[in-house]
Amino acid sequence: MPQERPRCAVVDLGSNSVRLVVYEGRARNPVAIFNEKAVLRLGRGLQATGRLHPDGMARAFVVLARYHAVARAMGAAPIEVLATAAVRDAANGAAFVADLGARLPGVAIRVLSGTDEADLAARGVLCGIPDADGVVADIGGGSLELLRISGGGHAGARTLGLGVIRLAERAGNDPDRARAIVDADLDAVPWLGEMAERDLYLVGGAWRALARVHMAQVAYPLRMVHQYTIGREEARELAVMIATAGRRALERLPGMPRRRIEDLPFAATVLRRLLRLGAPRRVVFSASGLREGWYLSRIPPEIAAEDPLLAAGRHYAGFLGRDTEMPPALIGWTAALFPDEPSAARRLREAACWMSDLGARDHPEFRAEQAFLRVFRQPGIGLDHTARAFLALTIALRYEADPEMPFLRPARTLLDVAAAHRAEVLGMALRLAYSLSAGTPELLAGVALRVEDGRLALRLDPAAGLFEGDSVIRRLDRLAQAMGLEPVASVE
Repeated sequence: MPQERPRCAVVDLGSNSVRLVVYEGRARNPVAIFNEKAVLRLGRGLQATGRLHPDGMARAFVVLARYHAVARAMGAAPIEVLATAAVRDAANGAAFVADLGARLPGVAIRVLSGTDEADLAARGVLCGIPDADGVVADIGGGSLELLRISGGGHAGARTLGLGVIRLAERAGNDPDRARAIVDADLDAVPWLGEMAERDLYLVGGAWRALARVHMAQVAYPLRMVHQYTIGREEARELAVMIATAGRRALERLPGMPRRRIEDLPFAATVLRRLLRLGAPRRVVFSASGLREGWYLSRIPPEIAAEDPLLAAGRHYAGFLGRDTEMPPALIGWTAALFPDEPSAARRLREAACWMSDLGARDHPEFRAEQAFLRVFRQPGIGLDHTARAFLALTIALRYEADPEMPFLRPARTLLDVAAAHRAEVLGMALRLAYSLSAGTPELLAGVALRVEDGRLALRLDPAAGLFEGDSVIRRLDRLAQAMGLEPVASVE
């Protein structure tokens, strides 16, 4: 394994399931090269017995022995186990950890306090959504962690016994009793009212399952939970439907994961009460949580401070592009086309320039579609769905996709008319730039593109050895037409 791409591994040992993730590298965005989950139900019966479930413990020893072997074989170091609510609350939790440690020599096993768990969940949300502003709700099998998040920081962590397994056991599997229990516990968190007109960030497998059900209901064009966002009323309707439906009705719902049928009514009950008490503006589902927070805490602070969207773009430029000096040149070259550009729009344009050569080594017959799918479905956690759609459409058009091609429709569905038009203009401009320069900043420096008096003026430096061939004129004409300008090309 190359030294510059070290690997590390984290095991998230929860009340319901256990998951191993192996990360590669020390980049701003976590790169998971192995991800495996097993359902243990370690916290089943904890409410009544105060002890970890014996079947869950026996299975945990087997599964974690496998995870240890996998992580070592992949060259991961360190390997750390993070145990959450069930282990910290059980009377036999310490004995279980001691037994586990004897079976996993050299592996750090950390039993997280509720505050530690909330802190890592918040770091995980910030890893993917640096400008998050509102409340994080991280639900597991044993507990619910709540905390305020704003300005890149977080505060006010609270841990409540409202994980889906524990809530069901506390309520005797009675939804009416569950509502009363949730209300009583949430009343102890007075700052929930500060959520009004801000966002509620949902972390945890039960929440993600709710998101998948909603996506299936509305035929959402991008089946990716991370940063899936819905309004408060949509979230309330979803929560009411799941919380009040019977098992048979839940089984018939599209997108319903079979293993979550018992848990989801209780997760929906918690969500319903959070929406009522906090009145958030939107609900944002985050696939980035405790494990990504652990990863972020391990990388250098200067890397952690990077913009995850631009870091993803630079990753593509270094991994798939031909010249890492070309994207900065394109950022300057395309700026003239977008005067008075808002900062959010500039950020997307810069990311598109960084990603603009990622199809260089693909087959030319499939380059546009391959590039589109690579961007639209990329694993980078710093992209919301609108950004994915904008960048994917831009890069497909940079590779001269027909704007009406069917594979572009999912992206167009997620964009308003103005954003789609901006993507078209930027994609055509990038195509023109690569046609002129062959993807080299040296040749691009011999070309100037300006908007002047209703004209789109292309000026070539005669010393650069470039010429205005048919393909260049055709692409200039298309770009000018998209911008509502008259094309003019000259050598001077």
